[in-house]
Amino acid sequence: MEIAGVEARRVERCGSTNSVLLEAGDAPRPVLLVAGTQTAGRGRRGRRWHGAPGASLTFSLALRVHRPVRELAALSLVAGVAAARALRASGIGRAALKWPNDLVVDGAKLGGILVETRSLPAARATLAVIGIGINLRGADALAARLRRKVTAVDRFAAGTSADALVAGIARALLEAIAAFEARGFEALRAEWEALDAHAGERLRLRLADGRTLTGVGAGLAQDGALRIRTRAGVRAVHSARLLSARPA
Repeated sequence: MEIAGVEARRVERCGSTNSVLLEAGDAPRPVLLVAGTQTAGRGRRGRRWHGAPGASLTFSLALRVHRPVRELAALSLVAGVAAARALRASGIGRAALKWPNDLVVDGAKLGGILVETRSLPAARATLAVIGIGINLRGADALAARLRRKVTAVDRFAAGTSADALVAGIARALLEAIAAFEARGFEALRAEWEALDAHAGERLRLRLADGRTLTGVGAGLAQDGALRIRTRAGVRAVHSARLLSARPA
């Protein structure tokens, strides 16, 4: 797999591609690691990434970023825009985003994103490791196992090769992160909102402190927080789990 300016690596098996790249440390040029199987794949908040061997695409991209640390929470949103762009270009025309880090089609989960960072004081930068997992096939079995809606690439773009999908997403990531480096999240906020699977819907969220919040999705704040219109006014939510969504 050849991607200009990127060191591409492949392993048949590892615990977590994110962990491997974080442990490797500084990446003066971008490093892409693709795993045939992850034995300890992770999702957001330490949740396990579920995927049978050969049925999912798992990879991570490590690179330096130079935006202020306070802006880095938006990196998962930047990565979501890039992944959705590439998926749509690969034939999955209804690929959309569920805040903050899921890739969905018609309400069913297609994939997820996990961004982890490490400070690089000597380089005056941050090492960002962007991990992406995408279901390639076997959606029915996975949905039955997890008891929620799941979908896979083979339902929409059966002729797309895994390597082509990885390369397309990696190139889109580099492009999106270059825009983020130049202008911050504002460069991509409108595109994220256009890809929002639940724009204008009535959402029920579980907040980080365990409370629930209900309101209508109203796009994103400048820092990537989800804006919710409630009876008390518009509230910006930085950390929450989306429990349900329905037409407003």
